Amino acid sequence: MSTPFQARPWLAEDVRNDTSWIIRMTAEEVAGFDTALAHAEGTGKGLLAMDLEDFPLPAASRAVLKRAIETTQERWGMCLLKGFPVERWTEAQTRLAYWGMGLHMGVGRTQNRASEIINDVRDAGGDYKVKGGRGYNTNAGLDFHQDSCDVVALLCRRTAKSGGTSKVISSIALRDEVQRLRPDLIPVLQQRWFHSYQGTQDPVQPPFYGCPIFGDDPSYFCARTNRKNTDAAQRDFQEVPRLTQAQIEALDLLDQLMPSDKLCYSMELERGDLQLLNNYVTLHSRTNFEDFEEPDKKRHLLRLWLSIPASQPLPPQWEEYYGDVRPGAVRGGVRGSAITAEFLAYEERHARALGMAWRPWQPLVTREPAIVDAG
Repeated sequence: MSTPFQARPWLAEDVRNDTSWIIRMTAEEVAGFDTALAHAEGTGKGLLAMDLEDFPLPAASRAVLKRAIETTQERWGMCLLKGFPVERWTEAQTRLAYWGMGLHMGVGRTQNRASEIINDVRDAGGDYKVKGGRGYNTNAGLDFHQDSCDVVALLCRRTAKSGGTSKVISSIALRDEVQRLRPDLIPVLQQRWFHSYQGTQDPVQPPFYGCPIFGDDPSYFCARTNRKNTDAAQRDFQEVPRLTQAQIEALDLLDQLMPSDKLCYSMELERGDLQLLNNYVTLHSRTNFEDFEEPDKKRHLLRLWLSIPASQPLPPQWEEYYGDVRPGAVRGGVRGSAITAEFLAYEERHARALGMAWRPWQPLVTREPAIVDAG
């Protein structure tokens, strides 16, 4: 059952002056995660075999996660939950605890061509703006974008030597600025645009997909943009319609507005912070970073993509990418090429445990049909 959607536009000054989106956990709440972790270790189960009872959080710890998720669906579209004891958890314990707390928040989604359920956000020597490039395994600054799920969660294990600043904007406020400056571009941003999957699609899907940048539902706003992937579709696939002059102007205007001091709020994630972002009403990026030389000091965050029970409905034009537009449905993620029977069983079982709408994945578009005009 979904809850009323209450996100509203905000400017950088607003989130500086009102920090109600930041939650600092109490000692009791933190202790509950230690208790649940000890139990989960004792089960010996793999992540995808775990159920809620395998990570038995006390009431106070369950409540703080519920409050954090609700915060992402309300005023700000984001939450910063502080105080996880990652300094005394090993990396394996952190991964187990993170997946366990994720079970209480939603259904995990696969995130890359390897169909992984937890991504390590650290510099692994990857390249960003190349064919198939992703940002999470590089030290590059990133374009403003959203991740492919209801809520993206980032748990900070270690910070960089310098840089890696997180930047967040309200995509509702971005829409309002476009409306103020260039109202003629709103219908352009609501057209069907084509974007590269960067190699993360299921083998039966085309290597690109169609999705507007701004939704047109008057009650439930959503935005989806990542210029790197839009440019990649133009570069790599001749069958994709060429961008019009109006579309180029729209992208250029977004590039001008998103990093502006008016819209963009910068935050430094600290060790033990969990950042949660609603991907339909916020966009995020980060600055490039310099790492430490020692391997056990290098910047490291863990990323979960979650479908949540309280999610909003999406416009019909979003179904090609997200797979399901119903509120509170299991959706999103990228299939990749290594989906397992174990993951499919987990997905269905856990959706039922959380009371979420679920149906077997079926691509709306496959490689065979010809694409239509972008207008």
